Amino acid sequence: MNTTHATRHDLDTVPDHGATHFEDVVRNPVARWALVALRYVLGFTFLWPFLDKMFGLGYGTPAENAWIDGGSPTTGFLTKNPAVVEGPFGDFFANFAGGVWDWLFMFGLLGIGVAFLAGAGMKIAAWGGTLLMALMYFAEFPIGRDGEGFTNPIFDSHWIEALGLIVLAYTFAGDKLGLGRWWSRIVGSDSILR
Repeated sequence: MNTTHATRHDLDTVPDHGATHFEDVVRNPVARWALVALRYVLGFTFLWPFLDKMFGLGYGTPAENAWIDGGSPTTGFLTKNPAVVEGPFGDFFANFAGGVWDWLFMFGLLGIGVAFLAGAGMKIAAWGGTLLMALMYFAEFPIGRDGEGFTNPIFDSHWIEALGLIVLAYTFAGDKLGLGRWWSRIVGSDSILR
């Protein structure tokens, strides 16, 4: 009969479900650096469209449509994008173009981007970003739409970004090269504001 006894090394590798720091959750140093890199990439992925739409930098938003010059950050995507307009929920999402929705959208992009770049407030930013990605996914809704520029009939980058945000927030990736550890002392390690 082959029985094994737990050694001290084995006990050290058992995950602690009460872990509150990045190093407690992610033990592999390569994985830690990969998560930090992903945090910066996703943070900038949200901050960049905010800057482009605010100032009309010409990548997704021409200068004449800049928000500071009276443009609407939500109107183009929700009323002129063929993937949305011709989608099954196009008429519904057209109601969310302009006005207060511009403010909410821009605040969301800025808040998510800054939180992930800083490494603080990542949990609430992750859930806000997941909601934003879900709304954008349903606005374009690829299911059942063949030949319309969709490369996958079910999943797209909105899913990847939403899951990445959640993974980063709940592995405490803001602790490394970020303000996460300091912020957790202010708001608490289990707080949604963490």
